[in-house]
This record gives sequence, C-alpha cells and structure tokens, in this order.
Amino acid sequence: MGQVWWVIYPYLALAVMVVGTIYRYMYNPLGWGSKSSELLEKRWLRLGSLLFHWGILFVAGGHVIGLLIPKQVHQWLGVSDELYHLSADVLGGLAGFAAWLGVVILLLRRIFNRRVRLNSTPSDYVVLVLLFVVITLGDVVTMGHNNIYGPYEYRDTVGPWVRGLLTLHPDVGLMAQVPLLLQIHVIAAFALFAVSPFSRLVHAWSAPITYPMRAPIQYRSRTRYLDRQEEKSGTPANAGMTEGNRMRSSRQY
Repeated sequence: MGQVWWVIYPYLALAVMVVGTIYRYMYNPLGWGSKSSELLEKRWLRLGSLLFHWGILFVAGGHVIGLLIPKQVHQWLGVSDELYHLSADVLGGLAGFAAWLGVVILLLRRIFNRRVRLNSTPSDYVVLVLLFVVITLGDVVTMGHNNIYGPYEYRDTVGPWVRGLLTLHPDVGLMAQVPLLLQIHVIAAFALFAVSPFSRLVHAWSAPITYPMRAPIQYRSRTRYLDRQEEKSGTPANAGMTEGNRMRSSRQY
C-alpha cells in the first residue's frame, strides 16, 4: 500500500493534471477561466475571495520554502530549527486561517445564495470541498498538532519525499513515518491537483502578465460621433430614422 499511496497515486494525479490541463487549453479555450459569479452576488464574494487568494498565496510560498528547499540550506542561511518552526507556526497559521475562512465563506455563499446555487456546477462544489479538507487538515497540523505534541520536522520526511517525486526517485519509507493527519492532507492535495483541469482552478495557470501593458479600452460618445458625421456629410446622421427610433437612440446613448 505504501507503493500505491506514495508512488503510483501521486504520479497518476500529476499525470491527470498535466494531460487534462493541456487538453482543456487546446480543445476548450473558451471554457478556460474562473467563471466569475460576481454579477450574481458581490459582497460575500469580495470578502471570501480576498481572504482565500491572499491566504493561499502565502501558504503556497511557505510550502515551497519548507518542501522544496532542503533543511541544510535553511541552516546554512542561519535559520535555526526553533526560528523556522516559530515562523511556520505564526505566519503559516495566520495565512492558513485566512485561506480557510475564505473557503468557508465561498462555500456557504454557493450553498445558501439561491442565484449562485442555481448557476453552480458539481465541479464547483467538489473543488470547494477539497480545498476545505486540504486547508483544514493543514491548519490542524500547523496550529493543533505542532502546538500540542511539538513541531513535527516534515523537512526530514515529506520534504525529501516531494523532491524525490520531482527527480523520479521517491522514497516510500519516508512517508511511513509521517503522522496520519499529514498523510491525509497530502493525499487530499493530490486529489485536488487531479480534478483541477476539470474545474475553475485552471485559471490559476493564467497569470495576467500582459495586463499592465494592454491598450486601454476607449469608449466614445455616439452623440459626438453622429455630430461629426453630420458635419462631414452636411445631412443629419439620423435622417433615415423614424421618430420613435430617434427617441430610442437618444435614450440609449
């Protein structure tokens, strides 16, 4: 079972994520996005979205530092084990709680707001529930287990195992020593990776890099446009309109 959970399952989930993401981008580019429901409800979306996105950004940064950077590098930089775990406990706990609160708000909004619920798909609920499970377990380990039983040194187990996955040499024995809650957290995270191509999570791969360089959208007054056309031609631009159409046109523009 160790080979199944810590070798076969992670690679299968990552393969589904990569292949599914490429397939969706190539064959369904118009469906690539977050399908914003802002027009249906704004107040709770604004609060939940801000909390979740800012929290998850800092959580992701903490995971990169803790899992992808070896413990020896931290020590070489002068970061003691005590300082590292204190920072992970305080900063990681705050970021994790913000992300958790944001997911709870977004999930309750999708369940109890009728307009949002009627425009939701099953994948919306699957993603939010998985996010809730993953973040809750991470918060329980960070703020609960580590403060009750002492900091768990995942940099000696989960970290090397993750780096082994990336280099195609995962050590199954490392994950056998990991607490059960953290094991479930990892399994749920890979499930989230696997379903991401089939949900709104694909927008995470679309960084708005070109947005600041994009040409501004210009809105021109139709009345001024018609006046200029009238000056050029010498005839009223709406001469061919009926009285009712002219009235509707003036109200519209």
